[in-house]
Amino acid sequence: MANKPSPALYRRPAAPEAPTMGGRVLVSDLDGTLLGGDESARRRLRRALERHPAITVVFATGRSLASVRTILERDPLVPAPRWIVADVGASVVDAVGLRHADALEARLRAGWPGADRVRSALRRFPELVYQEGVVQDGRCSFFLSPEHLTDDLKAAVAELGCSWTYSAGCYFDVLPEHAGKGPAVRELARMLGWRPSALLVAGDSLNDLSLFGLGAHGVIMGNAEPALSAGVPAGARVHRPALDGAAAILSALEHLGWIPRPSPVVIGYHRPPLHWSHGRWRSPASPNGILPTLTSALDPRAGRLDAVWAAALVTEPATVAGPNDTGSDATRPVLPDPPTALPLALLPVSPETWAGYFHGACKETLWPALMSMPGLIRHDPGHWAHFEAVNAAFADHIDDHAAPGATVWLHDYNLWLVPGLLRPRRPDLRIGLFHHTPFPPPDTFRRLPASEQLRASLAQLDWAGFHTAPYAENFRRLLAGAPRVPHTGVHPLGIDRHAVEARARARTRAAACPADGDDVLVLSVERLDYAKAPVHKVRALAALLDREPALRGRLRFRLICPPPEPGIRAYDTTRAELEETIRQLNSRWRAAGRQPVDYIPRSLPFPRIVDHYLAADVFWVTSLADGMNLTAQEYVASLAATGRSGALVLSRHAGVAEHLHDAALLTDPGSLEDLVDTLHRAVTMTPDERRNHTTRLAARLTTPTPDTWAHTILSAIRRT
Repeated sequence: MANKPSPALYRRPAAPEAPTMGGRVLVSDLDGTLLGGDESARRRLRRALERHPAITVVFATGRSLASVRTILERDPLVPAPRWIVADVGASVVDAVGLRHADALEARLRAGWPGADRVRSALRRFPELVYQEGVVQDGRCSFFLSPEHLTDDLKAAVAELGCSWTYSAGCYFDVLPEHAGKGPAVRELARMLGWRPSALLVAGDSLNDLSLFGLGAHGVIMGNAEPALSAGVPAGARVHRPALDGAAAILSALEHLGWIPRPSPVVIGYHRPPLHWSHGRWRSPASPNGILPTLTSALDPRAGRLDAVWAAALVTEPATVAGPNDTGSDATRPVLPDPPTALPLALLPVSPETWAGYFHGACKETLWPALMSMPGLIRHDPGHWAHFEAVNAAFADHIDDHAAPGATVWLHDYNLWLVPGLLRPRRPDLRIGLFHHTPFPPPDTFRRLPASEQLRASLAQLDWAGFHTAPYAENFRRLLAGAPRVPHTGVHPLGIDRHAVEARARARTRAAACPADGDDVLVLSVERLDYAKAPVHKVRALAALLDREPALRGRLRFRLICPPPEPGIRAYDTTRAELEETIRQLNSRWRAAGRQPVDYIPRSLPFPRIVDHYLAADVFWVTSLADGMNLTAQEYVASLAATGRSGALVLSRHAGVAEHLHDAALLTDPGSLEDLVDTLHRAVTMTPDERRNHTTRLAARLTTPTPDTWAHTILSAIRRT
């Protein structure tokens, strides 16, 4: 299952419409050329042509139309043609509906005496052996040894008013005088308005020689007949790579710039740098996190990294219709290209597949294990099939874009199956994966129904990275005893401190919700997730107000809690419980139009988030499990940049706690008593205590800049 893309994700597209004057056309022989080379190269060529539908594919083959149809039905690696030149150029067929181009064929076959007359006239050459059982239309094909290709035989063919071709040291084809692969393509190009400069012809045998007389670009296979190589004059238009079949065609397409060259670095993440929302592309709200980090590392204006970002693009199925098309769907992007200069390689994914992959398998199966909450694991075989399909498609996608010996840097659990799929076909690659989430203990990981499948794939990595040493140790323990164990590294991701500080200095406290008198504002900024323990927070606040009457009416808790992506249901119970707990608390302690919890269940622009940082006396992080937690770092940087002070209450289970240590007020979110006591300590700090506390926190923000972090990890992967 894991090796096959889902039909909903990856479909063979219908043949494109014929190109206009500005189109590009690949004219290729089949045997030894388009069908030649290893399976990997053929697969990459097929996918490259699918990604570039502006390149029209034309078959130019010695096979009959019936033989070509059999190939199209049985060989999934053959690209879809728009036109078929068959019978060594005696037949021209519109691939949409497989209709013969009658007028064009009539010109090519003018003067053809017919197969019976040809065979009768050539019976005096016993060395000619007719190819019985081979369907032939507008030609006669024989086997013939090289020593029997005599002047007498050539003259006999000329007397019939016919032409001939000889190839591979055994195939002798008698054709109408005006037929041949080159003449047929010339007539087709004239009919459709193709310029020679827009054509790339590809061949490997002497019966392809006439194609190279069209004045088009050409590519001769590395496995070609020596006579073809000798018969084509040297020139800049003819590419001669030392590659066979599909690999040679790929090389020529890249050489011409018709498709991009493979990259020495491929970064694989399930999301692109921008997201589509309310009719336009939007950038991430925060300057921090994986998307801004990768954006900075790949920014072509910096010129430091030659890489491509491979990401999924969720898109509605679009119907590609031809004259006889039945309305079959092909998953094609229908959104405008993202407005970015970043080198992107977007993989179309249907909404149905994305829902099963991300909303289902990622969030309902894998996420609970990562958060060390195995009791919440929900495994749906259909969702897992989508997870396998997306990972298989990503492996194909990365394979297509990775140069020989390239470095592949994957991100997060969403692509855990890619290493196992990519390694067997591309042992030349260096493959690393950075986990932005916690990595659970082995016993928790093994609660996953597909744990052995995932473990086997992770063992194919060269390098695995983590925010903290305990997460890395969990990974090493899981893979202990595996045939190959990846190198590991601990690289905590920091924030773009300069960007945060500049934004904080540009804001004023008045821009935020100001405190009244001796009010104390406690702030949390986190997406809705049971792992963030939002309900634990509200219950702790209720307990604190019960215990400390002096705080009633003074203590306010502002929870900025954006909802998850539409379609994710894993947090529905948490949302309902959170809102009910807030309602109860606010109902109990509401007075004079004020209430203890200010709940903001939506995303805010980052400048507004900074306003809230600057207004808050306490920042409260209670994650039951967390990767790094960048908001805590943003809060500290905002205070330090503006000379303000505050208190950070930080879960011991957040990755950043490994680096801030006791500079923060560490708390155990699993203990209501500890949550209450630590929050009370924070809200009752004196001004001097808060200033000293903030100074210690700021001194511990020593993580490298995101750009430096990214380049350090790439270097680590390359060194494996």
